[in-house]
Amino acid sequence: MLVLLERTRDVYGYLPDQALAGLADQLGVPVVDVYAAATFYRALPLKPTGKHVIKVCKSVPCYLKNNRLIIDVIERELGIGPAQTTRDGLFSLDLVNCIGACDKAPAMMIDDDVFGDLTPERVTGILAGYQ
Repeated sequence: MLVLLERTRDVYGYLPDQALAGLADQLGVPVVDVYAAATFYRALPLKPTGKHVIKVCKSVPCYLKNNRLIIDVIERELGIGPAQTTRDGLFSLDLVNCIGACDKAPAMMIDDDVFGDLTPERVTGILAGYQ
């Protein structure tokens, strides 16, 4: 089922309700089972996301290195909070438990690019590079 959910995400960029219902019919399972599988994985969004998805680490190492400053800068620069997308559809912001960059805390990812040892000034410059 996971492979089908990933393929659906790749087609639409997220998992629309009608696609989940279609998968349930195709697999012969209740739609609630498909929805449960889809919501288990954060990489399978149920609503449209921005062209660039920003994931800010909220784990202990990043928290201890003031990740809140990084989150505040992103919120201020883009005018969105966690789990939101900018009006122009360019950026979405997610807070995640770990991105595997604890040695570079505070850290964030934009799409597949990892940025560590962040400062508010550096975040502003990184975001400008994606606009």
